Parts: sequence; C-alpha cells; structure tokens
Amino acid sequence: MAVSIPGIVSAALSKQKGKKITLSDNDVVLFQGDSITDMGRNRNAKDANSNSGLGPGYPLIAGSELLYKYPGKHLQIYNRGISGNKVFQLADRWEEDCLALKPTVLSILVGVNDYWHTLTGGYKGTLQTYRDDYRALLERTRKQFPDIKLIIGEPYAVRGVKAVDDSWFPTFTGYQQAAREIADSFGAAFIPYQHIYDQAQKSAPASYWTPDGVHPGAAGDALMAHAWLETIKG
Repeated sequence: MAVSIPGIVSAALSKQKGKKITLSDNDVVLFQGDSITDMGRNRNAKDANSNSGLGPGYPLIAGSELLYKYPGKHLQIYNRGISGNKVFQLADRWEEDCLALKPTVLSILVGVNDYWHTLTGGYKGTLQTYRDDYRALLERTRKQFPDIKLIIGEPYAVRGVKAVDDSWFPTFTGYQQAAREIADSFGAAFIPYQHIYDQAQKSAPASYWTPDGVHPGAAGDALMAHAWLETIKG
C-alpha cells in the first residue's frame, strides 16, 4: 500500500505537539535562510507576493497557498534567503533583509552550511558558534519586534545522496538538536524536516525528494511547503 505523503507530514507535525502560528490581518511573512530557501529567486524583485521574488522553491508554494486561502487578510510575503549563508551571514544583512521589512511572521531555515562548509569550505565555525549566533540573531529580532511570530525549520541532510554520507552523523545531529532547543526557548513553531524527509522515503527513494541530499527537488519543495503550512492555524 502506498504511503500517504500528506499523512506523513501531518503525523510528523502532530507528533511534535508544538506551537502553531495564527495569522492576523496584514501580516508580513518573511522566509529567511540559505540556498534551500533562495532556490535561485530573483533578488531584484523586492516587492511582496512576487512570483520571481519568492523563487521556485518551497516559499512560493507555501506563500501562494496562503494568498489563495486568505485573500481577505492582505498578507505580504517575502523571500530573502541567500545561497551559501550561515547564521553569521544572515546577521550581516539582517537590518536590510529582515528588520527593515518589519515582519510579523519570520520563518528561518539555516544550519546545513554551518556544518557542511566545515567539511568543504574551510569554515572554522563550531556547533557552539551556530548556537550562539542563532540565539543572538533571534534576541536582536525580538528586541525590535517583541510580538513577532517565529517558525524555525530543522536543518536536514538526506544521507546516501551525493553530498551526504554517514560521516555527517552524529555531528550534524547536534545542529538539529540546537535548532530544536532554540525554537523551544523562543516559543517558535518547529518543523522537523529531517524526520519528514526520512519518512517520505517510505513512498519514494531519497533522490526523488532531493538530488544531492541537501537541496530539494520539485517533490521536496512541495513536501517542505506542506510541512510549513501545517504550522499555520489561519
């Protein structure tokens, strides 16, 4: 019997028994992160709700669904993910790419490069660097926007597909645990992307969801978008 992907996503989120986000009228929703969020978006398209500005990945799928479902809420949705970013690089551009947009809902998925680039890019950051930088970034954000609604995605890596092998684990698991702990301490909704990708492989092989173990393919983008939407109450 085929495994129900919507069922996998719903079960993964319900198992968390975590916080969900309630949308309000005129919410400004900002997606932030690295290449998984960026996905080749048009960085010159600065306006809210722009197809090219949201890019071809999960922010477009999730954002489009919100706009379709809640036209009366007058949502403004942005994507400011940038390929290759680690947490400190988000911080370097935070004033322009986050705070200036005055988000009321902030979704962040970051962490894979904070580990991956220690293997391939000569980056010297550690798990403690990731944890400290991430907390500082959220504290800075909360200081300016005390009521901001946060969504934190778990950094993930799908082993056995090109870039990801068993050597990533258990070290990378520490980054995932740190993201979860940070989400808990800041009262954020948390999306367990690793578990979702692992469970999705009951329906189709890993390479169906991600061509390199890190970046989603078309199916992976839809998988992530639907998981993201599970954190929204409406």
